Amino acid sequence: MSIIIKTPPAEVLTFAKHYPTNTTIPAGAIFRHKGSGVMVTGYKSGKIMFQGQNETSEAQKWQATASPTIKKAGTSSKPTPVLPSNLSNLSVIGSDEVGTGSYFGPLTVVAVYVAKEQIPTLKQWGIADSKTLTDANIITLAERLIGILTYHIVNIMPPAYNQYNQTLNANEIKAHGHNRALGAVLSKITPKTPDAILIDQFTPAATYWRYLSKLDYVVKDHVYFATKAEQLHVAVAAASIIARYVELKAMQELSKQANCQLPVGAGKNVDKIAATLIQEGLDLGQFAKLHFANTQKAHAIAKK
Repeated sequence: MSIIIKTPPAEVLTFAKHYPTNTTIPAGAIFRHKGSGVMVTGYKSGKIMFQGQNETSEAQKWQATASPTIKKAGTSSKPTPVLPSNLSNLSVIGSDEVGTGSYFGPLTVVAVYVAKEQIPTLKQWGIADSKTLTDANIITLAERLIGILTYHIVNIMPPAYNQYNQTLNANEIKAHGHNRALGAVLSKITPKTPDAILIDQFTPAATYWRYLSKLDYVVKDHVYFATKAEQLHVAVAAASIIARYVELKAMQELSKQANCQLPVGAGKNVDKIAATLIQEGLDLGQFAKLHFANTQKAHAIAKK
């Protein structure tokens, strides 16, 4: 296991000063530091890798940034402190998304507010990252979570996704989705305010803010980012479960419309099924994210 933080290549030197090289450096790396319970390696590409039993706590010192005041693209933004040390016990809005790597189906972003007094209940239920749960467990847990938590779902089905993708790249669509979901939850819990907002990180913080810089409304107070955020607060884990639940329901409906079981992912089996849909005269854009390379592969197969 390892935790990876992506940073601008020029920033790798900042890490290098903090973690002076004291062991053999692998190819492509600028530094490698072996410390107590963790090994940190910095690459020329800007990738910083944390490995070892203390990888999460060490990476956490670097991977979170609270939001800067939103500025126009091209202006500088102020870096922020690390995650609160007691984050797991605070009242938090967590947000996560599913569907990013799946050709068929929606991109689903969910934000969930978990008050600190609700944390013991969620932990007792065994709330965890949706990737570690069976579909049956996800359905059961999601329906329980929906009954007690304040949440908002942004479910972007393929036709809308493909429309957005004409002007926005995949990460921009995700950023807009997170911002919409977070804003909706904040509105729903008013006048309460969360102690923190935690986003499961999918792009560097500076890039996330740039993606939102032209929007009229941006959620920017007490916002933090972290990879594997579902391990840091149950709010993100709850968001991932509800998002997966919504995705499962959407995939069931799309499969009915396609008259076949649409798989998740983007492997060779996906290409073959997409080719079959094309041969049957169905509009692929109703079922799939067309910017994936699977689209060209499916058309090539369909012509054979």
